[in-house]
Amino acid sequence: MTFVDLRSDTVTTPTPEMRAAMAAAEVGDDAYGEDPTVRRLESLTAALLGFEAGVFVPSGTMANQLALAVLAGPGDEVGCADRAHVRRYESGGAAANFGIQLRPLGDPVLTAAAVDAAVSDRRHHLPPFVAVTIENTYMPASGRPWAPEELAPLVDAVRRHRLGLHVDGARIWNAALATGHPPAVLTAGADTAMCCLSKGLGAPVGSVLVGPADHIDRARGLRHRLGGGMRQAGILAAAGIVALETMVERLADDHDRAHRLAVGLAERFPGSVDPGTVRTNVVCARADALPGGAPDPVLEQLAARGVRAGAIDGRTVRFVTHKDVDDAGIARTLAALDALAGGR
Repeated sequence: MTFVDLRSDTVTTPTPEMRAAMAAAEVGDDAYGEDPTVRRLESLTAALLGFEAGVFVPSGTMANQLALAVLAGPGDEVGCADRAHVRRYESGGAAANFGIQLRPLGDPVLTAAAVDAAVSDRRHHLPPFVAVTIENTYMPASGRPWAPEELAPLVDAVRRHRLGLHVDGARIWNAALATGHPPAVLTAGADTAMCCLSKGLGAPVGSVLVGPADHIDRARGLRHRLGGGMRQAGILAAAGIVALETMVERLADDHDRAHRLAVGLAERFPGSVDPGTVRTNVVCARADALPGGAPDPVLEQLAARGVRAGAIDGRTVRFVTHKDVDDAGIARTLAALDALAGGR
């Protein structure tokens, strides 16, 4: 059986253009700073996101971990959303790798008031509250994009209290399309930001952390400590360049398909999802509104009908559209949901 795979946009396969670029890539030893294709990817990404420098890393998790380590130290506290990727989906890396504590400040939107309150809590014996990280798009809220007008008060509060700010922009290109603003506008005021190349953009491997040159120099050293120093990594970076240059605009197709899927879910299973909140490529549905009432039974029923979805916790089934799911794939998924609704 062939499957419609909606588990994540990380399952995407590289395009023929990416494969050709990988085969032809000029390479060198990146650990020595001698890979010209990696250097080009890093400078391209930094420019697009509005920063001075960048460092290519194997994963978005490593990019986030390096950013936290640059902005905070052992025993420090960093604020984030309740269900932020850095807190829920990075295997406790902030604490295990660098002794950093993560403090949930609300969900789904972090507010200036929450930052003010966290700073006002600073007392003797309490951990220093030194930085904030935001996630754009915010995956657990069906890929909710942050618009500049929402970001501005938070950035002002961070600057007023002289805190660090990191933007986890794993899907920043989706946020840019959804809000109509260039990604550099969505990272303005941050100390560091990162983006993934291996999600909706379709590259096989990699993310880029960007920031001021001194931050990135430190992150590059920490990358080596974490085992992220790579050799002829230009083979991978070449696909990332193609992704940035050719795959951004087509993300709008993923957004349209995700919204269509959300509408279909809401029609068949009222209360499972609010289609009005689905503006990018992630659909998070309440499992208790679906047949079986929990993620595992739902996922099993869908898989039996040729559709793979995922779960982000014990309450939520997730569908993620991407370049390898076309209109026919969405039609198959809706047909599978029809079968679930009819008990077939």
